[in-house]
Amino acid sequence: MSYFKHHVFFCCNQREPGNTCCNDHKATVMQTYAKDRIAALGLKGRGKIRINKAGCLDRCDDGPVLVVYPDNVWYTYIDKDDVDEIIDEHLVHGRIVERLRLPD
Repeated sequence: MSYFKHHVFFCCNQREPGNTCCNDHKATVMQTYAKDRIAALGLKGRGKIRINKAGCLDRCDDGPVLVVYPDNVWYTYIDKDDVDEIIDEHLVHGRIVERLRLPD
């Protein structure tokens, strides 16, 4: 068994002005929000869920992006409502959010 049931990486890369990057879409704010929400739900820790920042995940044109492992499911999102849906549906109930899913 993996140490975490789900390991979620938010791309929080910041590039020079004029270059597309996830942090231009408040990725760091959304990552912090997700981390706090997971903790508030009691889902943080061993055997549960870990929310991490990542450098560039090389999907800038699809951004902002996050990836859920070990499921290898990539998502885009716009706001806290989208992040909440990913948490509630995928991480809690195991249902992929198709409307936010990015192709592999």
